Amino acid sequence: MKIICLDVGEKRIGVARADSATRIAVPIGFIEVNGTEWQEINRIARINSTNLFVLGLPRSNDGNETKQSLYVRNFAKTLASKIPGIKIRFQDESLTSVTAEERLKARKKKYEKGEIDAEAASIILQDFLENLKNLSDITASGEKKVANNAKKTNPSNKATYFVKNTAKEVGETVTGITKKEAKKVQLNTRIVKHKMKSSTKALISLIVLAVVISGAVGGVFLVKYIKDERARARAEEYARQEAEMKAATFDFTIKPGETIFDVKKNLLNVDRNGNSDKPDEERLENYTQAEIDEAFNATYDYPFLEDLPDGATLEGFLYPETLNFYSESSVSEILDAFLAEMDRVILENGLIEMYQQHGLSLFQGVTLASVVQKEAASPEQPTVAQVFLSRLNLGIPMGSDVTVSYALDVVDPERQTYRDNSAALLIDSCYNTRLHGGLPCGPISNPGLNALLAVANPSDTTYLYFLTGDDGLMYYSYTEYEHNQNIYRHCQKLCNVAL
Repeated sequence: MKIICLDVGEKRIGVARADSATRIAVPIGFIEVNGTEWQEINRIARINSTNLFVLGLPRSNDGNETKQSLYVRNFAKTLASKIPGIKIRFQDESLTSVTAEERLKARKKKYEKGEIDAEAASIILQDFLENLKNLSDITASGEKKVANNAKKTNPSNKATYFVKNTAKEVGETVTGITKKEAKKVQLNTRIVKHKMKSSTKALISLIVLAVVISGAVGGVFLVKYIKDERARARAEEYARQEAEMKAATFDFTIKPGETIFDVKKNLLNVDRNGNSDKPDEERLENYTQAEIDEAFNATYDYPFLEDLPDGATLEGFLYPETLNFYSESSVSEILDAFLAEMDRVILENGLIEMYQQHGLSLFQGVTLASVVQKEAASPEQPTVAQVFLSRLNLGIPMGSDVTVSYALDVVDPERQTYRDNSAALLIDSCYNTRLHGGLPCGPISNPGLNALLAVANPSDTTYLYFLTGDDGLMYYSYTEYEHNQNIYRHCQKLCNVAL
C-alpha cells in the first residue's frame, strides 16, 4: 500500500511517498497553498490509490505543541472533510527542515524552498515507517476500499511521475521497486548505519583523548568533524539509493498535437529498461499491441471522462508532457498518469468555466483546442481560435483541412483509397468540417496548454479566414475574396500539399 506524507506549511506543502512493502520514503515535490491544494492532494491520493496520509506535527524544543501544531491539526480536519474515508496519522517533525536543507546542500548547490519541504516530508515519513512495527493496525479497515479503487482504475499502480514536471533531480522521482530490490537497498542502508555507529564510537574515544591532551577546543573540532562526516555519509547513502531506483525507470513523452495513433506507435517502441544495466535475459520486453489496445479501452476514474459522449476515445485528454515511469509499469498506468495531468490542468486553469463563457462544454472546448493545435503555432493560436469561434457562431463551416486529415487517419491511414485531395475533401466522416457544419465529432489530437488556453481566451479580432503561407507566416482576412487573394499570393505550394 502507498503512504503519502505532507509537510504542511502556510505557503507550501512538501510531499513524499512510500510503499508499505519497501518502507523507503522518497520526496516527490511540493504543492503551493493557493486554494487548489485540496484538489491536488486528492489527485495524488487517487493516482496512488491510497487513503493513508502522514502529517508532520511541529513541536517546541520542550516537546509541547505550538501554534503551528494547531494549524496542522486544523489542516487535517479540513483534509478529512475533503477526502471521505481518509486515514491521517501524525509524526513528530522536530528539526526536519534543518536536516532536509543539510541533505540538499550535500547533494547540490542550488535548490528552491519547495525542495526543502519535499525533503522534509520524506524524512518525516521515513521516521514514521521506522517507528511503525505493524502497518496492519492502521490500514486494515481501509485496505479493501483502496484495493477496489485500484482495481477499477489502476491495477498495480507502480507508475512513477513528477508532482512538478520540472523536477529533474534524482531525489524528486517517485519510483516503485520490487521486494528484491528493496531488500538490497535496506541491507545497504543497515551496513552504512553500522559503519556510522562504529566510526562514531571510535571518534568519541578520540574526543576524550583530545580533551585530555589539547583541552576542550580540540574536542569541539572533533565533534564538528563527526557531525559533518555523519551528514556526508547520510547524503551519499540517500544519493546511492535514489540513483539505483532511477536506473529502473524510463521517460515517456506525448508531444502537443500527437494523436492516439502516434501514442500507440510510440508505446510499441518505448525502451522500458531505461538506464538499467541488467543482463539481456532479465530485461523487459516491449509492450505488445494487445496490451496497448486493452489499456486504451479500459475505464479510468476521472470526472472529466464521465461527461464524454458515447463512443468517445481518450483522444484529446492525454495531456502532452514528459513523465517518468517504473520499468514494470503497465500501459494503463502510463495512460492514467497523463490523464491525471489533464485533470490537474483542467482544475488549475478553470477550463470548464472558461469554455462555458463561449458556449462550449469541456469536451467541445478540448475538441476545438485540438484543431487549433494542429492548425497553428503557439503565438497564432488565440487568433485562429477566434476565427473558428466566429465561424461557429455565424453558422459557417469551420473548413479545416486538418480535420479532414484526421478523418483519413481513422478510415484510410495508408491513403490507399483517398489518393488525392479532391477525393479526400469529400470523405463522409463526422470529422470532416469541410463537408459538415459545426465542430468535428471529437478531438483530433492531444492539445497542449497554449492551445487549451487559446480557446478559453481567443484574441480580440473579427477575422473569418486564415491560412499558413509558403513562408510559414499566418495570413488573415475578413472575406472570402481576400482569402482567395492570400492563397494566390502566399500559398501556391503549401495549400496543395496532400492531406
